[in-house]
Amino acid sequence: MKTIGIIGGMSYESSIHYYERINKQVNDLVGNLTCAKMIFYNVNFEEIRQLMLSGDWEKIAIELGNIAKTLESAGADYIAIATNTIHKVADYIQSQLSIPLIHIADCVAQKCQKGNISTVGLLGTKYTMVEDFLKNRLEQNGLQVSTPNKEEQINEIDRIIFDELCKGEIKKTSKEYFISVINNMIKEKDIKGIILGCTEIEMLIKPEDISIPLFDTTQSHIDSIVDYCLEREN
Repeated sequence: MKTIGIIGGMSYESSIHYYERINKQVNDLVGNLTCAKMIFYNVNFEEIRQLMLSGDWEKIAIELGNIAKTLESAGADYIAIATNTIHKVADYIQSQLSIPLIHIADCVAQKCQKGNISTVGLLGTKYTMVEDFLKNRLEQNGLQVSTPNKEEQINEIDRIIFDELCKGEIKKTSKEYFISVINNMIKEKDIKGIILGCTEIEMLIKPEDISIPLFDTTQSHIDSIVDYCLEREN
């Protein structure tokens, strides 16, 4: 079994899912009292969030790069960042390491490919939807990616993520809003699948809520982490 180093806390709500599911899936596969060999570094998200708002991504990259090196020094064989948005600095973090970083976009793209879906919609934070760091990585994996066009939709999705989901708040009105945006994308952009490109959105939207296949980055990432941990993937 390999040791996974996870940079978490962004938000702690989604990090709980990572810790619980990785251990459960490893135990389901191996049995007995087996659980994952994991080193978890939980950051203070408020500090990271303030740097995001001020646009100081260089400082975020350096801080998280140092954390990743700490995990490597502690014995991690692989690194995973338990959030989508922070993959904006994934290339820098990887450059600081001599071990692989398991990129969340690669993991969800594999799920799309297995489902024979190549035309997808992408929802996430404003950074994820407006900038290209996740979209480009998905397209490198053979996907055609669309995001909402309307600024008010992007802003409202971003607000729901940070003001509600990151605090564990699940509201019916927010769920209905996400579903309406997805349905508009199905109609206007002819998407065949939707990628929940934020680790908290799975708390709000379930596969049965929409008419097209749903690809959750959180679960996709966790599945790959388990495979690496159990050396089922090289």
